Amino acid sequence: MFAQTALRQRCAKWLIATGLFLMLGACVEKPSTLERVKEDGVLRVVTRNSPATYFQDRNGETGFEYELVKRFADDLGVELKIETADNIDDLFNQLGQPSGPVLAAAGLVSSEQRKTQARFSHPYLEVTPQVIYRNGKSRPTDAGDLVGKRILVLKGSSHAEQLAELKKQYPALTYEESDQVEVVDLLRMVDEGQIDLTLVDSNELAMNQVYFPNVRVAFDLGDARDQRWAVAAGDDNSLLNEINEFLDKVQKNGTLQRLKDRYYGHVDVLGYVGAYTFAQHLQQRLPKYEKHFRASAKVEQVDWRLLAAIGYQESMWQAEVTSKTGVRGLMMLTQRTAQAMGVSNRLDPKQSIIGGAKYFMIVKAELDDSIEEPDRTWFALAAYNVGSGHLEDARKLAKNEGLNPNKWLDVKKMLPRLSQKQWYSKTRYGYARGGEPVHFVANIRRYYDILTWVTQPQLEGSQVAESNLHVPGVDKTKPTEQTPPL
Repeated sequence: MFAQTALRQRCAKWLIATGLFLMLGACVEKPSTLERVKEDGVLRVVTRNSPATYFQDRNGETGFEYELVKRFADDLGVELKIETADNIDDLFNQLGQPSGPVLAAAGLVSSEQRKTQARFSHPYLEVTPQVIYRNGKSRPTDAGDLVGKRILVLKGSSHAEQLAELKKQYPALTYEESDQVEVVDLLRMVDEGQIDLTLVDSNELAMNQVYFPNVRVAFDLGDARDQRWAVAAGDDNSLLNEINEFLDKVQKNGTLQRLKDRYYGHVDVLGYVGAYTFAQHLQQRLPKYEKHFRASAKVEQVDWRLLAAIGYQESMWQAEVTSKTGVRGLMMLTQRTAQAMGVSNRLDPKQSIIGGAKYFMIVKAELDDSIEEPDRTWFALAAYNVGSGHLEDARKLAKNEGLNPNKWLDVKKMLPRLSQKQWYSKTRYGYARGGEPVHFVANIRRYYDILTWVTQPQLEGSQVAESNLHVPGVDKTKPTEQTPPL
């Protein structure tokens, strides 16, 4: 009897202890998203595989979104792991999975519909949705002109949402959505006349304009909108708050502007006519001189595409040109520079390229050691154009204004002052056409970007699977071409 009573007491105590344990366990809070990221040491991010977001080149991972989110991961002190979504719907689906990515950085625009799927950060980039048509075709001027056109947009995109809203006003409006394409595919299809119209954001058009000389902007469809990062829906604001603090910080300290300048600050340099002309010269002129650019680049240990970009800016890859000021040849060398570089015949393209390459690397080596890449290259280009003395004057002006004399973004603001007496009268080297090196560098950066993209391996999966598309009027028997190398 006594034994049974003791057993019952022990069982009762065990049940009470178990109950208390379970209750205490239930009271223990789960770690927040931010805490889990820091504990795991990994920030998992989902994005799109496109020139404006994330792609891989010969130097590794790159893209505006990648660069920005990599800085965020570094700020957190964790490793960045990038995952790509097959389409926009898939991107939001991945974001909502318990074991999936915790952040979407993919050029997303917030909308009422998307707010039911995710929560959005502070803005970091302003873009404008644009209607794109083919040059030579009738140009639409307003939303009513979209009726009766073959229109294709990305499935699940904000542009699809815009068209859905327009359809309420114009019931006859028809359009197709596809998850088998990316922006470069849509632009190519307009360029080739396979569809009449598409919608893309202004930044994505600018990055791809050079590949599609026939595409034009018909009109802006609505006001400019802000791109934002997204996190999963819910009540956990830990990661979102950290993101907002980071975006506010990089906005304030100039990091965000430098990234914008790097990726988008020079995209409008060429324009429609320039893009078409450059595309022609890539095919017709560059092949004659590419071997010389490559050979000189190997000797001087510089990217041959940068030398080629300088050559295009100087002469449009013409070996026998002479300017009004007497500079001559493919790299437009002065007589003094040619002699110093050992060039006996400035009109010989091989000699001209060798001389230009040597001179550029000398100019670059003479820059102050405090100037680091990539700014060092842009400073070297400016000095190549306007001279090291004037560049130093601009750096001093920048420092006096409280700007960073080692950042091209800051110094390029000062260079145009060298043509204004109130400023150049205070400098050591005096007057200079300071606006010229700013344009010189911007042009070469654009040419270099294009040359880099067109000489890279093509991205896997970038080919349009047109056989799976249902686009009214499109000839699906026509062979599908690959999108331009990025």
